[in-house]
Amino acid sequence: MRYVSTRGGAKPQSFTDILLEGLASDGGLYVPEEYPRISPDELENMRGMSYPELAFAILSRFADDIPPEDLRTLIDATYTKDTFGSDEIVPFKKLEENFYILGLSEGPTLAFKDIALQLLGRLFEYVLEKRGGTLNILGATSGDTGSAAEYAMRGRKGIRVFMLSPLGRMSDFQRKQMYTLQDENIFNIAVRGTFDDCQDIVKAINEDADFKERYKLGAVNSINWARIVAQTVYYVWGYLHATNTGNETVSFAVPTGNFGNILGGYIAVRMGVPIQHLILATNENNVLEEFFTTGKYRPRKGTEVATTSSPSMDISKASNFERYIFDLVERDATRMKELWGELKTKGAFDISGAPELTRLKRDVFLAGSSTHADRIATIRALHEKYNMLIDPHTADGVKVGQQLCEKDVPLVCLETAQPAKFSATIREAIGREPVIPESFAKLGGLPERFETFDANAELIQKYIAKKV
Repeated sequence: MRYVSTRGGAKPQSFTDILLEGLASDGGLYVPEEYPRISPDELENMRGMSYPELAFAILSRFADDIPPEDLRTLIDATYTKDTFGSDEIVPFKKLEENFYILGLSEGPTLAFKDIALQLLGRLFEYVLEKRGGTLNILGATSGDTGSAAEYAMRGRKGIRVFMLSPLGRMSDFQRKQMYTLQDENIFNIAVRGTFDDCQDIVKAINEDADFKERYKLGAVNSINWARIVAQTVYYVWGYLHATNTGNETVSFAVPTGNFGNILGGYIAVRMGVPIQHLILATNENNVLEEFFTTGKYRPRKGTEVATTSSPSMDISKASNFERYIFDLVERDATRMKELWGELKTKGAFDISGAPELTRLKRDVFLAGSSTHADRIATIRALHEKYNMLIDPHTADGVKVGQQLCEKDVPLVCLETAQPAKFSATIREAIGREPVIPESFAKLGGLPERFETFDANAELIQKYIAKKV
């Protein structure tokens, strides 16, 4: 399988080549030349598979330049009971008929990002060992990606991590998870600004081709294709657990700010998994909801980005959105340049009067938003009715999912983080603190190690050059 850029200016490459490169040389994102298909019979044959077996069945279609025995070894070493707490890896929880929770937050940092990043760490190390190289990972996080990436990469040979995060905009738990790490290959950078400022810096540095090559920069953010395709696996897993036959459809409710999580579901649809709807849930930062309901994509300025109680979704510019738009414009690179040119010069683009709107309305997506009051009410309701505690991001997904789902179609809500990471919101909802896992109870007393910078790409480049 070969991968091409959404901007049309990079030569097709293999999986292991784009694994290390991250952003394409033309500034675009890599996508497969075409999506592999799963036939109905193949899907049925996957029903009895364990999670590692299913992961191999899906990922081997995308990473076909890794010998199958090596890929299977990497996957089996990643998805273990020791790392994810059970043999299920991704628990499937039935609350009532046609209402399920898919438990994606059982990994070492208690967030769904672990599912992909634990594998990504092993893939990076494997490829670097084969090629004898090094990699300096540059990323941005709104809360969970940073800790998941750092825990996956800490101590790995030939890898350094430079992670940007918005100063003062993460929960205490999220901050402590990252900033208390003392590993020599981990560098935390607190930026005076928003997540979008962090993301803009990462993109600006990656677009400096000379700097990127000289300092061997790679990515763990969801611009890295391997992360997205690893997340596709749990949509197939969720579908198989919510149905009995291949004649049934399922809808997924997905809290998302950067469009990476829900993009995994979109890929599952393109592969042939019978998904009725992908229900996109935002918080008050509802740029994506606005696009899917009006056709207008208008990222907000930094000062307009609200600080909310689901902070990992306090995002205005969805970096993975470009991959979906590439398909929406039928992979027309000229049209992509036109839209992204408008985005750069006008700060927005609008397809409400264009042919793409018809395709958008026919597609699998529904979208809605949730408020702080909605999150509190949803957390409280699930706790009282099912004795289940969910985090505020999952609450966004449950609220919007229940609002937009069809009555007789199973609804699978993605649990994206553990409630322990957001104690203030949980305390407000149910009147007491969430239980903190024993492995994290000591975080509060550990020293923090990080550097603080203004939102300036040149300053970050100088810092990286000094540390490498």
